[in-house]
Amino acid sequence: MDTDSLSHSPVQEHAARRGSIFQDENRRRQSVQQLTSNETGEIRNPLIGIPKEQLYEDVDNFAREHNLTDIAPLLRKGALVAQNPMGVDDIEELDENDRIALHEEKTRRWKHPKTLYFTIILNSIAAAIQGWDQTGSNGANLTFASQFGIPDSGDACKAAGTCDKNSWIVGFVNACPYIAIAFFAAWISDPINDLVGRRGTIFIGSIFSLLAPLGSALTQNWGQLVACRILLGIGMGLKEVTVPVFSAETSPANIRGGLVMSWQVWTAFGILLGTCANLIVKDVGRIAWRLQLGSAFIPAIPLVLGIYLLPESSRWLMKKKKYGKAYQSLLKLRNTPLQAARDLYYTHALLAQEEVLIRDAGLSPKGNFFTRFIELFTIPRIRRATQASGIVMIAQQMCGINIISFYSSTIFAQAGASTTKALLSSFGFGLVNFVFAFPAIWTIDTFGRRGLLLFTFPNMCWTLLAAGFCFYIPDTKANVNARIGAISLFIYLFDAFYSPGEGPVPFTYSAEVFPLSHREVGMSWAVATNNFWAAVLALTLPKMLHAFKPVGVFGFYAGLNAVAFVMILLWLPETKQRTLEELDYVFAVPTRTHMRHQATKVVPWWISRYVFLRRNAVKPELYHFDNDEYATHRDAQAEIEAKGEKAA
Repeated sequence: MDTDSLSHSPVQEHAARRGSIFQDENRRRQSVQQLTSNETGEIRNPLIGIPKEQLYEDVDNFAREHNLTDIAPLLRKGALVAQNPMGVDDIEELDENDRIALHEEKTRRWKHPKTLYFTIILNSIAAAIQGWDQTGSNGANLTFASQFGIPDSGDACKAAGTCDKNSWIVGFVNACPYIAIAFFAAWISDPINDLVGRRGTIFIGSIFSLLAPLGSALTQNWGQLVACRILLGIGMGLKEVTVPVFSAETSPANIRGGLVMSWQVWTAFGILLGTCANLIVKDVGRIAWRLQLGSAFIPAIPLVLGIYLLPESSRWLMKKKKYGKAYQSLLKLRNTPLQAARDLYYTHALLAQEEVLIRDAGLSPKGNFFTRFIELFTIPRIRRATQASGIVMIAQQMCGINIISFYSSTIFAQAGASTTKALLSSFGFGLVNFVFAFPAIWTIDTFGRRGLLLFTFPNMCWTLLAAGFCFYIPDTKANVNARIGAISLFIYLFDAFYSPGEGPVPFTYSAEVFPLSHREVGMSWAVATNNFWAAVLALTLPKMLHAFKPVGVFGFYAGLNAVAFVMILLWLPETKQRTLEELDYVFAVPTRTHMRHQATKVVPWWISRYVFLRRNAVKPELYHFDNDEYATHRDAQAEIEAKGEKAA
């Protein structure tokens, strides 16, 4: 009998089909297991191992299902690239232009369409608004309290015995935006995002940020100022949740950190602009504090006018099953249609795997807000992201940066500075904060989020402690300039270490770590956590300054930096240069596995490398990717085992 006819018999075709289904089911089960408890630390590409004919069939089915048949050939090529990103030279379906564009992702990684950078620029303006908002209150703190009859220092309140009470009121006024974010704005951003998308949510937030500062400038008592600052908090909260997520979802994986961290760079720029505005209007008289609060409306204008000129997030569109619009969005954000098609199909494959995780956990990917909030703490993979984002967000407040950002003018005044010198010193703080944020653009995707934090926290600890000790310099006329200069020096050094580390990392990190199904509610949790502790800090610091004096306050926060360093070492996974969906595997690694690896392997390696100066010490890696040596070894070992079983 003809062997060719045998090879195509119905029986053999049926057997081959059953074998393919069996392999797909095994692959699915293996992926699900790794997404729930990834003990080996392996990161799998869901397309690896699929035969070309099967991959083409899957792509064609995807194209038919989502009315993308007109780009089916392009999707096929994109799927081949996504399946083998390290071997594009071996994919015969690609032409020379395709290969050049794909190689340039590594050799010219900052080469991207103007639309991508325009998106990041407008998102950066949203960040500048945040910085300007908080710095306006910094300058206004010097005068608004006395004009509203609630001074918290000076002879008048001491004579009336109201200094303690008024310090709580001043703290409450400053804390109101952060209270509003923590308990309201961060949480409503989830349903608003779901309803109107990333652009719509940012637009709504920018309207609040345009009107609330103007209202603050026109208030007639501290109660009205509280109401305006609550409205300001709503605008700030909507943007804080949405802008980093929007940037993360539109950015390529290899420069995502550098682009998403623009949130912090331009928040720092907003702080700098706010300190400039405070200085410009400081001598205009009784309305100075009104202009300092009201000037923050200025950067909101271009954001309101420009946000709908941007393409919507492709991942949000895919979540809404609008794949055609998602592809059109990616065409504007990627260099070539092939890269857009690749990202569309690869993201789809990873999202399909993510849905498997949710479904196999007995949960619905379309659960309501309250269901998804509970799942932040009940699904292991998501719980680890919740824990990690909470750590970096709490650490940003507890590191002590905002005792300077909120109250630097007050602190410098307590050091003996005049109003002008206090505002000038605050301007220096804003300038350092902005300038030293830039190194993180180039280091966050090479040294990584975790690496930057582990380097900067010990340095923030000693500089903050040193700044506190400088208050022991005698407060005499001869020493006042030396005292202010020494305090300023160590505060600026502290700021210089903060800006490329704990400054950009928290919002970048939190925007990355949650799966798409829980990204909005996860970011809501992270922002609410951050602003809850910002509110605690703003509310309590005037009272702490009265009770502990600046020395005690600085020492207290220096100690918290040491605690944060240990928490980051043990509990924070790295996320650099992985797609948002590949991070499902990273956060599937059990916390105990991560802690054990850090304590028993990374710490001994660090001591060997940097204490005993053993340059040849090899850093132990926990995570292994499909295209690295681990994958080669794994596949070779599996082949040996399979041959052994066959022989047996």
